[in-house]
Amino acid sequence: MTGSGGPAHAAKASERVATLLEALPYIRRFRDAVVVVKFGGSAMVDPSLAGRFAEDVVLMRSVGLRPVVVHGGGPQIGELMARLGMEPEFRDGLRVTDAETLDIARMVLVGKVNREIVSAVNVHGPLAVGVSGEDARLLGARQRHADLGFVGDVAEINPRIVESLLGQGLVPVVSTIGADAAAGQAYNINADTAAGALAAELGAEKVIYLSDVPGLLDDPADPDSLVSAITVPQLQLLVGEGRITGGMIPKVEACIRAVQGGVGSAHLLDGRVAHVLLLELFTDSGVGTMIARNVTGLR
Repeated sequence: MTGSGGPAHAAKASERVATLLEALPYIRRFRDAVVVVKFGGSAMVDPSLAGRFAEDVVLMRSVGLRPVVVHGGGPQIGELMARLGMEPEFRDGLRVTDAETLDIARMVLVGKVNREIVSAVNVHGPLAVGVSGEDARLLGARQRHADLGFVGDVAEINPRIVESLLGQGLVPVVSTIGADAAAGQAYNINADTAAGALAAELGAEKVIYLSDVPGLLDDPADPDSLVSAITVPQLQLLVGEGRITGGMIPKVEACIRAVQGGVGSAHLLDGRVAHVLLLELFTDSGVGTMIARNVTGLR
């Protein structure tokens, strides 16, 4: 068999080899490491991006990482409520959750979104297992405020079921419905908060948040002002100055708590970019914002 394609073909082949070689030290470094990924944003509702995300998760597992997927489903909950003629009520950005809304949230998160993610991963092999935060009381919850109804905060993490699945080489996919210890009452928990708390409890190497922004922006109006790396003290200063706003607040707060709780680093990525997980994990420069405890943990 003779070669074909000439110099151009050889150059492209060299680029592919260079990409593989760039990834190699990261594959070695993160082998057996737990990486918690909060799946959200456009990637959850765009079938093409969801498929690429599933491929990333499978590749991570195939090269020895131990991914855990945590997801919410706010847009899907809102869509079903609209179809049922229900008007959502929000207070300080949080959905007021009465008993009927809680039933819808459980149906959507556990019965629809979780199943879709599991199915997308399992197209590539029998790897993903869906878990509700209520299972084995993985996410112990407490009510945040009576005015919000069944909106909960993380009271405790009982990671045994996730650790068992990881030990079997499987990929846990966690929906963030939790339950209190006293009566087993279910609560809807913010997925950003739950992902950070679970990552800390598991001693994860990384917790990664996918959303619809490139990462942390120095100027929210300028998409080119990406902050590629920042320490927890620097980030806390930005929070204190009121420079973190809107939906970025719970993500940033979750990142800070996770890193302070022992997670190696937290990452804010643009889930609209195909294969963004692989670009962040296995390239020298990364593509989003990395948050570490101090400067020695930065890229």
